[in-house]
Formats: sequence, structure tokens, C-alpha cells
Amino acid sequence: MRRPTPAKTRRAAAQIGEHVLTWRKLHELTAEQVCQRAGISRPTLRKVESGDPTVSLETFLNVLRALGRLDSVVTALDPYETELGRARADQALPERVRR
Repeated sequence: MRRPTPAKTRRAAAQIGEHVLTWRKLHELTAEQVCQRAGISRPTLRKVESGDPTVSLETFLNVLRALGRLDSVVTALDPYETELGRARADQALPERVRR
């Protein structure tokens, strides 16, 4: 049985969905254009843009790619782009996972 989604996670998903919708509008792309580029249906894009947290990671990443935002999201999550990540990399990570 699946546990309920925490409120903070639901709020974050809703905010991300709003951001995706805003990026689509800033790029002046129709929903259909994004659907075609991402290889998804219109109802699935609606789920992404409304912040449905059950959308697959693959779907979400394909929408980001279609909007030209995939690389920036990958970079935003890169621990080596933070002071903490750079400082701890040499001391905390085994050699096989260092860059």
C-alpha cells in the first residue's frame, strides 16, 4: 500500500508544475508542441503542469528537455556545484565515485 504524499512534497510539486507551465509560455510553445517534443500525451502534460507527483521521472525529464531546461536542472542538483560538495568530495567520497 502506498503512503500518502507529504504536504511539503505536494507543495513543491505544485510549484514545479507552475514553473514548467511558465517556461512553456515564455517559450511561446503550445501544449501540443511540448507533447510532441516530449513524446507524451496532453493529459500527461497537464499532470506535469499541475504538479502531479506521480508523474514518472522520465516523463518529467523529457518535458524539461522539450523546454530546454534539462541541463540547468541537472546542474542545479550537482553536489560539486556547491561549496559543501566541493569541500567534502575529497574527504568523504571513495575514489571510485569522485570525478
